[in-house]
Amino acid sequence: MAEWEIAVAAAQSRKADDVVVLDIKEVSSFTDTFVLCTGLNVRQVQAISDAVEKALKDEGFRAIGVEGRQTAAWVLMDYGDFIVHVFSPRAREFYDLERLWKRAPRIPVPDGA
Repeated sequence: MAEWEIAVAAAQSRKADDVVVLDIKEVSSFTDTFVLCTGLNVRQVQAISDAVEKALKDEGFRAIGVEGRQTAAWVLMDYGDFIVHVFSPRAREFYDLERLWKRAPRIPVPDGA
């Protein structure tokens, strides 16, 4: 299982909404993969980011950096080869990373747990 797949499974375990994975390695030089998902409220955004961090830590992966956890509108978790973005609905719509990175192919995401 790829590292980003661990993150997806963890996010889905906390009922993350609209999980999207983008393969950005052909259109970016700073990472290979984006994992995007939405939490419906502050508590869920925090729970999703906590679950992702714990699942990856349990597998030996540590984030290079985590930003936005306190406000929980957009939590960005940088793992080097992939970045996890956990958004509130309003932030997801406002920043619209899928549009910004529209040239990046989507990677199929299995149905959640």
